[in-house]
Amino acid sequence: MSVSINSFKVYMPAKDFELSKRFYQAMGFKMSEGWGGTADFELNGHCFRLHDHYVKEFAENFMVVISTDDVEAWHRRAREVIDSGEFGDARLKPPEIVDGKWLVLHVLDPTGVLLVFVQSIPAQ
Repeated sequence: MSVSINSFKVYMPAKDFELSKRFYQAMGFKMSEGWGGTADFELNGHCFRLHDHYVKEFAENFMVVISTDDVEAWHRRAREVIDSGEFGDARLKPPEIVDGKWLVLHVLDPTGVLLVFVQSIPAQ
């Protein structure tokens, strides 16, 4: 017998639950209310669950890798969202090439969760 799963959702921490909900919606995720202090976020069939719970040491060491075909589009979106000034400590670093084969964008959400957007660079 082989094992399988039908869904996989990570619980992401939120220091300010309402602010984090607005942040992820502004980033382009569709939100649906969860239960017990949670909200689900989805984009292109990929989901995570935001949790109204915060432990500083955990949140500041929480990372999510997001594979994309267009890091520059995410950079523009994140820059627009963060530059609005509505999202507290959210910040980003410009995209960088890593190991000559990955374009990588680092975005910190308002809680301190690191979102790592990764795009494969075609071999030259």
